[in-house]
Amino acid sequence: MALNRSELVAAVAEKSGNSQAAVNGVLDAVFEVFSEEVSNGSKVSVPGWLSVERTERAARTGRNPRPVRASRSRPDTPSSSPWLQAEGCRLRQVIRPSVPLSRAEEGAEEPVT
Repeated sequence: MALNRSELVAAVAEKSGNSQAAVNGVLDAVFEVFSEEVSNGSKVSVPGWLSVERTERAARTGRNPRPVRASRSRPDTPSSSPWLQAEGCRLRQVIRPSVPLSRAEEGAEEPVT
């Protein structure tokens, strides 16, 4: 089951006691700031939930595993700016509850050496 934007706005409005128009305005502002910051190269992080950042990949000479002609055996791959997304520990536990937390998140003591 997927939750679309209007259903998300309605659910947040109900939980927070605000109007749907107010929640919709806040959601628009959050996405606008999010987009601007990531496009400017900043990392956006909501601790425990997610982090998103744009990275840079340098141009490189690729490798064709099955060359037909010598001229086509080394294609050039241009530089790019992909984005990376990582879930936080709270979101990870909601998505995959069977995956244990890391040792630091479990509060395990460091071994004495």
